[in-house]
Amino acid sequence: MSNTDYNKNVLEHFKNPKNMGEMENPDAEGTVGNPTCGDVMKIMLKIKDNKIEDIKFLTFGCAAAIATSSVLTTLAKGKTLDEAKKLTNKDVADALGDLPKLKFHCSNLAADALQKAIENYGQK
Repeated sequence: MSNTDYNKNVLEHFKNPKNMGEMENPDAEGTVGNPTCGDVMKIMLKIKDNKIEDIKFLTFGCAAAIATSSVLTTLAKGKTLDEAKKLTNKDVADALGDLPKLKFHCSNLAADALQKAIENYGQK
């Protein structure tokens, strides 16, 4: 798969990811992986007054996996936990525009990682 298979929005989030990096002392985190393709995503949250005040991600994977992680953080930041729980894989894919069908599973990982992080927060 070449870069030409991705639209400009996907390439922008891949080349200049938003909110990427480690977070010190997160209030919650969620990690998911896809054994078929090898992609692994970790989402970390800082929560204040039931809102996602800050969100970071670390992703090991392809351009689509990094782009979906990046766009997910922009969708979730500032939302209440209830609002963030409603974010779907389709929301992530739609925000990026057209993901190649072979890479759609990457958007599933991003939303799943966020949901795991929210569940993790609920368990604390």
